[in-house]
Amino acid sequence: MNILILGSGGREHAFTKKLSESNKINSLFVAPGNAGTSKIATNININPTNFNQVKETVLQHAIDMVVVGPEAPLVAGVHDFFLADEELKNIPVIGPKKDGAELEGSKDFSKQFMEKHNIPTARYQSFTKDTLEAGKSFLETLEAPYVLKADGLAAGKGVLILNSLDEAKAELTEMLSNQKFGEASSTVVIEEFLDGIELSVFVLTDGKNYKVLPSAKDYKRIGEGDTGLNTGGMGAISPVPFADDAFLNKVEERIIKPTVDGLQKDGIDYRGFIFIGLMNVQGDPFVIEYNVRMGDPETEVVLPRIQSDLVDLFEGVASQTLDSKSYEVTSQTATTVMLVSGGYPEAYEKGKEITGFDTVENSIVFHAGTTEKDGNVITSGGRVMAITSFGDTIKDALEKSYTNIDKISFEKMNYRKDIGFDLI
Repeated sequence: MNILILGSGGREHAFTKKLSESNKINSLFVAPGNAGTSKIATNININPTNFNQVKETVLQHAIDMVVVGPEAPLVAGVHDFFLADEELKNIPVIGPKKDGAELEGSKDFSKQFMEKHNIPTARYQSFTKDTLEAGKSFLETLEAPYVLKADGLAAGKGVLILNSLDEAKAELTEMLSNQKFGEASSTVVIEEFLDGIELSVFVLTDGKNYKVLPSAKDYKRIGEGDTGLNTGGMGAISPVPFADDAFLNKVEERIIKPTVDGLQKDGIDYRGFIFIGLMNVQGDPFVIEYNVRMGDPETEVVLPRIQSDLVDLFEGVASQTLDSKSYEVTSQTATTVMLVSGGYPEAYEKGKEITGFDTVENSIVFHAGTTEKDGNVITSGGRVMAITSFGDTIKDALEKSYTNIDKISFEKMNYRKDIGFDLI
């Protein structure tokens, strides 16, 4: 079959590589893709949120299935667009429709969903500029630190964690009255701070059945020891050592089953990935957030551990027969370390030539912010490449990644040298 993957990051390169291993594939296309996907698929330079361009591409290349990488096309309704179009309606889209995508598109919607279906999460209330003073009063009922979340999509920047009550009130005013995050912060969710260890669990569902994918932990901050500014992610580990069978059983019983059941009860036909951001609070799981797609860089450690045919699993999602599909995961640990542009996550330069990545051995290079120019691979984003390795332990896997990173070079290249520091 011919498959089109929407997106251009490390996550999409990981999808492309995994799907390319299937004997069910004729042709793979990635829109817009990157320098890594171009080696194993055909890149098509279109915008994934321009649905008319997506339609043209699908018809031109006789696409049999569309896999949506990032959240923006899902929240904008790409799946609904297909279902409403006579020429596209029978082509499966892996990713929820607009109503299901609200789990990520609106923090307020997702908190209401959790409350309605008794899914453990932090205590919260939502506010608009008309209820700003009530929001300040609610902050006074909480203890520091204070968590403020822009309701809508804010490119990963819409969550603030503040230690001072006065600062929290000031930021709430900035978000609601002065639109600090634009339309995304026209509603702000204030919630109590959960003190614990973060991790993510991923689920693939056909709306009735589901497979629990490997757990992962990513490292968001730019600096060693989890210091400095938040980024899109500097590395990831899978599986998470403290997420043992007993803990994951709690996650399945208290969170995954009520989530899938809740979607059905609410009449939401959800087919795709559910990314569940969790906090382990003294052995009990609480949901921090839902995302409606795979995470990045977690995908770069989760997908390589899956030993089953991903196309076969996706066919199960499309036909709601996921329960009949075989599913196996390697027991080995996977780690990934992200190479980023100097200055990221603030201002950074693009167009730097990357060398040495073709000499990497015993690791997988996933391209993220890369493109090709005059026969060379150059940087085109803040997060440039993810170097993924396997090992019997976290330490073994990381040693391989770091040994190979020494072979790679581009001007002002930066990376964290302590990924997994808290787990080893």
